[in-house]
Amino acid sequence: MNLTGLTIDAARAAISQGKTSALALAEAFYAKIDSDDPKIGAYLILSKERGLEKASEIDRLAKEDDKLPPLAGVPVAIKDVMVTKGVRTTAGSKILGNYVPPYDCTAVVRLEAAGAVVLGKLNCDEFAMGSSNENSAFKPVHNPRDLSRVPGGSSGGSAAAIAADMAVAALGSDTGGSIRQPASFCGLVGLKPTYGRVSRYGLIAFASSLDHIGPLTKTVKDAAIVLRTIAGRDPMDSTSAELPVPDYVAELDKPVKGLKIGVAKEYFGEGLEAETRSAIETAIQKFAAMGCEIVNVSLPHTKYAIPAYYLVATAEASSNLARFDGVRYGLRVKGARSLSDMYRRTRDEGFGAEVKRRIMLGTYALSAGYCDAYYLKAQRVRTLLTGDFEDAFKKVDLIVGPTCPTPAFKLGEKVDDPLAMYLADIYTVTANLAGIPGISIPVGKSKDNLPIGMQIFGKHFDESTILRAAHAYEKAA
Repeated sequence: MNLTGLTIDAARAAISQGKTSALALAEAFYAKIDSDDPKIGAYLILSKERGLEKASEIDRLAKEDDKLPPLAGVPVAIKDVMVTKGVRTTAGSKILGNYVPPYDCTAVVRLEAAGAVVLGKLNCDEFAMGSSNENSAFKPVHNPRDLSRVPGGSSGGSAAAIAADMAVAALGSDTGGSIRQPASFCGLVGLKPTYGRVSRYGLIAFASSLDHIGPLTKTVKDAAIVLRTIAGRDPMDSTSAELPVPDYVAELDKPVKGLKIGVAKEYFGEGLEAETRSAIETAIQKFAAMGCEIVNVSLPHTKYAIPAYYLVATAEASSNLARFDGVRYGLRVKGARSLSDMYRRTRDEGFGAEVKRRIMLGTYALSAGYCDAYYLKAQRVRTLLTGDFEDAFKKVDLIVGPTCPTPAFKLGEKVDDPLAMYLADIYTVTANLAGIPGISIPVGKSKDNLPIGMQIFGKHFDESTILRAAHAYEKAA
C-alpha cells in the first residue's frame, strides 16, 4: 500500500481496518518529507512531537474499538499564517522568525478535534502577499509538477505538499486567489468558502475583509470533508456566520442535470492563453453533456477588479501590519538609538520588499486627502462588482471560467515585475471582493504537461452546489 498516496477516506479506512496504524502513517509522511522536501521547499517547520502524539492517541482509540472521529489519523499540514500553540509560526517573514504562539487557530483546533494529525507548517509568501511563493523570507517553493516553475501563491507550500504526496490535505488562506491559483498550478482541488463560513480566528491578518481559510486536496470529496470539519460559527470571530453547516459530503452525488451554468465573457478576453481557453471550453461542454444549461452572463465591472483589490487589500494590510513594531513580540533590532529608530530598523530588517511595497501603497491610499479618492472609491467599485454577481446569480446557479490566464510560470519570470504578478490574479480577486465561494479543479494540461484549472463560483453560502458540480465533473472526466 502506498501510504502517502491515500485520500482522506482511504487513510481513515486503512487505520480503522488495521491495515496500518496512525503512527506508521505519520512516520511514512515524515520519511517522505525528509527525502523529497529539500528540493521542493514546502515545509518551514515540522511538528513531529505534536503529530506523533496525536497519531498514538488515534491508535489507542482504534485498539479500544472506540468510534473513530471523521479524520482519524489523517496527516494534514497548515499554511504558516495560522497560529499553532507551541509550534513556531512565522507567516513566512523574518519579523516573526522566532514567534511561538500561545494558542491555536480555530480551524486547526477543529481539524485536530476530528482526529487529524498535524505534520507541520507550510511555506508561503510573506504575510500571504504574493502569487508565486517567491516572497517567502526563508526559501522559494518549487512546483512538484515541474521544479523549474512556481507552485503559485501565496499558499504555494500547501499546494506543493499535496501535489508531492507530503500530506493528505492542507489548509491555505485566500485573500485574492491564494488557494485557487496554487491549486490550478499544481493540478489540485482548492476551495475558497464564502466569507464568514470558516472562522478566521488565529489567522494572521493580511486584509481582514478579504481573508478566507480553506482546503487544498487531491479530490473534491476530500475538500468537502475538510470544509465540513472547519466550517461553522465561532464566538471568537465576530465575522463568522451564524448559519447551519450542511453535510457537504452527503450532497456531492445529487444530480447536476438542469443546473444553469453561467459563462462570463469578461473571463475570456485578452491575456487568456489559447491552451487555457481551449481546456475551459472543453470542460464547459462536459457540463452541457451532463444536462446542464449553459447561459452567457456578463460581469461588466470585472475590468476594475485588480485596481480595486490592490487598493482595498493594501489599505487593510497597512493597518493590520502596524502591530509588527518590535515592541511586544517578534523581531527587535539591537542598538537602536530611540523608539522611532527601533521601529524603523525593525521593520526595515524584518519585512521583505513586497510587504514594504504593499504597506506603502496602503498607507498612501488611506492618507489624509487621498482616502476618498482611492480607498473609498475602491470600496464603491467593490459594491458594483458584488452587484454584478448578484445580478448574474438571478439567472444562473453557478459561474465558470479559468482560474488563471496561464499555467504555472517559471521561477524568477515575474519577480521583478510586480504589475505582471498582480495581473495573474485577474480571475480570482473578484470572488474575494464579493465574498462568494469559489473552487478550482483540474481540467486539462498544457503542451508542456502543466496543469490547467477551472474555477466555479456559487452564491453566498452555497458551497454545496459548487462542490456538487465539481464532483460531477471530476467523475465525468
